[in-house]
Amino acid sequence: MKPAFPFHVRRLMAGGLLMMLAACQAVPDKATLSQKDEITRVEHYLNDTHGLGAHFVQTWPDGGKGDGRLYYDPGRLRLDYATPAAMKLTAANGHLVFIDPRRDSVTRMSLGHQPLGLLLQQPVHLDGQIVVTSVQHGANSLQLSMARSDSPSQGLLTLGFSDIAGTLSLIAIEMTDVERQHIRLDLDDVHAGPAWPDDLFSLSTTK
Repeated sequence: MKPAFPFHVRRLMAGGLLMMLAACQAVPDKATLSQKDEITRVEHYLNDTHGLGAHFVQTWPDGGKGDGRLYYDPGRLRLDYATPAAMKLTAANGHLVFIDPRRDSVTRMSLGHQPLGLLLQQPVHLDGQIVVTSVQHGANSLQLSMARSDSPSQGLLTLGFSDIAGTLSLIAIEMTDVERQHIRLDLDDVHAGPAWPDDLFSLSTTK
């Protein structure tokens, strides 16, 4: 049985998306117009997409896997695990709560220095406090990596999108922590709609 959550109660999620990020260099000030356009598209997607739901498969640093359902509204995220056991991670309002009934444990942490916090800024601005470190194009795909401007070594977040007929859809989330540990979420059955109810993202441990 895999540990509850190997960012492991102290490390928050990271992964191995389309490519390993061996050297993280910020997109230069003279980024191409195309790069700037893609950054703006991702920014709008994260701020304007509501009611996002998906099935996810998570891969831990040791290669172990788990799966469940993901729920996202701007600034808020919830992961309900089916395997390796029924567990719940909820992140909102700058904080995260992870509940593992198997161990009768509850873990709370701030998102201030975690890669996941980059995704849940509200609203997301991919400049200033956040620096975009890489923009990669593929066939019908887009990958964008980001870090905190004041402490890029604290963690890297990489988002993978399908990009078909000009429409983005989130298909992967990759996080690398300060110790270069990686966790990856691959998404399928992705859909969006009306915003999820507020209580879905409650940080209460009684729900």
